Amino acid sequence: MARNFQRKNKLAVISDLNVTPLIDLAFSLLIIFMITTPVIEQYNRVNLPEQSSTVRQPPPPVEDKYITIDARGAFFWGKEPVALPELKLRLDQLSNMGASVPTIHIRGDRSLPYQKVIDVVNLLKERNLTKLSLDTRAS
Repeated sequence: MARNFQRKNKLAVISDLNVTPLIDLAFSLLIIFMITTPVIEQYNRVNLPEQSSTVRQPPPPVEDKYITIDARGAFFWGKEPVALPELKLRLDQLSNMGASVPTIHIRGDRSLPYQKVIDVVNLLKERNLTKLSLDTRAS
């Protein structure tokens, strides 16, 4: 039996719209913009002025501070053992330094309950000491 592929009414309008080429075009444009946008945003050409002085001012010396918590929960300021009230006092002194606040490294023992470390982080947050480093050992 042969098929007949002719439409019954040749004057009827085909109401289907083929959107496949439009989707291909949209994806092509998306890929082009994804590639070109980072290149455009990366390079801002600026002609910087030259410095006439060869003497450079050294940056102010800032010492990092270390807070260590051992396995028993004892606090150390550097290598010096301190009690919690003394630690709070030293953090208060650091917060009054202004803009030259050093980075504070927290070193907690592996077997220490994590809450002890978080308590020290909360002490720093209360005093707006935001330069913080949680030290770990490299394996």
